[in-house]
Amino acid sequence: QVQLVESGGGLVQAGGSLSVSCAASGRTSSRRAMGWFRQAPGKEREFVAVIKWSGSSIYYADSVKGRFTISRDNAKNEVYLQMNSLKLEDTAVYYCAASSASYNGISNYAKDDVYAYWGQGTQVTVSS
Repeated sequence: QVQLVESGGGLVQAGGSLSVSCAASGRTSSRRAMGWFRQAPGKEREFVAVIKWSGSSIYYADSVKGRFTISRDNAKNEVYLQMNSLKLEDTAVYYCAASSASYNGISNYAKDDVYAYWGQGTQVTVSS
């Protein structure tokens, strides 16, 4: 089993920055990759970014590339999402997810059905 707890959401003005964190616990073999997804009101959940626990593989959705940065701290078992140049359309509940799947191509982790474990989500609201 894997437990995921997000923190760090909040309210920020457009153009500002915010960071969210995800604390992971449980079997490391069940969390080979950690992803961030988001869901805005009335919309489907969408992929944001993913990072593998080992190595340097990272992948971003086109909508956040160049603005968001995903990183991890293996010693703390935490994953972070630094969000810069925030836009109104970034407003959503942000979810951390863990996947035990083993893919060579990092882009394969952009699908939410490869993740077995999810956090409770943290709200990020961008205001004008």
